[in-house]
Amino acid sequence: MEMLKKLEKVKTEYDRISADLSDPDIIADQTRLIPLMKKHSELQEIVAMYEEYLSILKEKEDLLKMLEEEEEGELASLAEAELSDLNEREEELQKELIRILAPKDPNDGKNAILEIRAGTGGDEAALFANDLLRMYTRYSERHGFKLEVLSSSITGLGGVKEIILLVKGRDVFSKLKYESGVHRVQRIPETETSGRIHTSAATVAVLPEAEAVDVQIDPQDLRIDVYHSSGHGGQSVNTTDSAVRITYLPTGMIVTCQDEKSQLKNKEKAMKVLYSRLYDLKKKSMDDEYSKNRKDQVGSGDRSERIRTYNFPQGRVTDHRVGITLYKLDAFLDGDMDEIIEALINKDIEERIKEVSD
Repeated sequence: MEMLKKLEKVKTEYDRISADLSDPDIIADQTRLIPLMKKHSELQEIVAMYEEYLSILKEKEDLLKMLEEEEEGELASLAEAELSDLNEREEELQKELIRILAPKDPNDGKNAILEIRAGTGGDEAALFANDLLRMYTRYSERHGFKLEVLSSSITGLGGVKEIILLVKGRDVFSKLKYESGVHRVQRIPETETSGRIHTSAATVAVLPEAEAVDVQIDPQDLRIDVYHSSGHGGQSVNTTDSAVRITYLPTGMIVTCQDEKSQLKNKEKAMKVLYSRLYDLKKKSMDDEYSKNRKDQVGSGDRSERIRTYNFPQGRVTDHRVGITLYKLDAFLDGDMDEIIEALINKDIEERIKEVSD
């Protein structure tokens, strides 16, 4: 069984670390000791469960032998009852061990770069993008996440052409990563006099926040331009060259930021976005082969995939990946997104579990 092979490797690693922790040279070296102690602690619970699991298998084997020899009588009845309890505990342990061993996304603990852009639908798409911005803002407030605007382009009608946010908090990326894709809205625009329902869309991209240690950038590969910040309609909003445009020459990728009055702050924010986009490209190239083996992948982050529909006339929101429809659109847009996000997380975990249990 594949699970037992993986657990035996974990046990071997645990035993090796236990031996290392009794080595005087390692005890005297804090830089080696602390990581080993942390790893030892992480593996301890898994090993304890594994040992209990093996013990159960041995007890079951002994009971089955007893039942072969003693098919009837009080002793057989007691053995059957105990066997039933062991089977139940074995199933619980097996599920928990498989879940623990399921491959984890190393980025789950990171902050997230959240990008929202108006898609097809003109002004209505920009207004919907603003609704999504409010939805993620309210969701973040509910979970204690902090939002920082890195870059924004707002339309004159109160819509959002594009906005890039840094979302900070515990395990932010693990919650928001499934939001990448096309979000479609069906509703009657305020400017529609005939009462006809229009369909428009906005795209969302969620990237793990990357640092300099995640992606190496040669300063010579950057072209940095500064210019006057502009507001609606292109008018200048200040008289200094505070806006920053950074071009990553090897790929032609461009990042701009003009929200701050300080050129230095705009540059820092633009670099945050650039690091994260380059890290995302690196991650996607590494995941390509892996994704081919996961046809039902939930968290692919494909920006062209239509993932969700928001239908205003019927007051419903439908997530097409997990097939869930909720008739509480107003609450969902007010940040009450947990039911669908948890369903997406659980489906992704199920897919990861298959890789261990197959």
